[in-house]
Amino acid sequence: MNKDLSNYRKTYQKGELLETAVPEAPIELFQQWFYEVEEAKTSLETNAMNIASIGLDGFPKSRIVLLKRFTWEGFIFYTNYNSEKGKAIANNPNICASFFWEQQEKQVIIKGKAEKIQPNLSDGYFETRPEGSKLGAWASNQSEVVSSKEQLNQQLENYTQKFKDKEIPRPEHWGGYIIKPISIEFWQGRPNRMHDRIRYTLLENFEWKIERLAP
Repeated sequence: MNKDLSNYRKTYQKGELLETAVPEAPIELFQQWFYEVEEAKTSLETNAMNIASIGLDGFPKSRIVLLKRFTWEGFIFYTNYNSEKGKAIANNPNICASFFWEQQEKQVIIKGKAEKIQPNLSDGYFETRPEGSKLGAWASNQSEVVSSKEQLNQQLENYTQKFKDKEIPRPEHWGGYIIKPISIEFWQGRPNRMHDRIRYTLLENFEWKIERLAP
C-alpha cells in the first residue's frame, strides 16, 4: 500500500500570538485558551491530553489521558500507578504533555516532571467517579497481558459482587499525578507556515522567561 499525503494542505489563519499580548504566567494563557475552546464547543473533550514518557525499554511512548485539574502548580491526571506509564514515570519522571485544538489552530506543549499527588486528593477525586469507573480501577491490571476479554469481564463481575451494597474504596495502586512544568510552549497556526510560537521557561527565581521561537 502506498498513500501519498503530500497534497494535504491547510491554511492557518484563525489567530495571532504576540509577546506584547501574553500574560507573565503561562497558566493564565493556558486557562484563556482552554476556556475559549470549551466555550466554542468545537472539541468533544477539551481536556484530552497527550502524555509522552520514556518507557523501561528506553523507547518514548505517548497516549491520550484526560486532564482533570490545572492549578498554578501544574496539571493533574489520574491513572493506575502499576500501568506502563506509571512504571515509566517512576523510573523517569521527565515527561511531555500536549494539547491540540484543531478548530482553534492551537497547540500547547508542556515539559515537566510528574509526581504523585497526596493520597487524600486522589481519594477525593475517586469518590466523584461513577461506580462503573471505580470498579474498573479494581478489575483492570492496566497494561498487563490478559488471556481474553472474558477474563476481564469476569474480574469486573468479581469486584462487582465483592463491593455490592458497599462503598468502593480507592485502590492503593490508583491515583493522581501532577505535572510540574519547566517550560510551556504555545503554538498558534498562521498563514504560510509562519506559525506563532511563544515559549515560557521557568527560571531559578520561579519567574517565567518569555521567548519567541521560529516556526
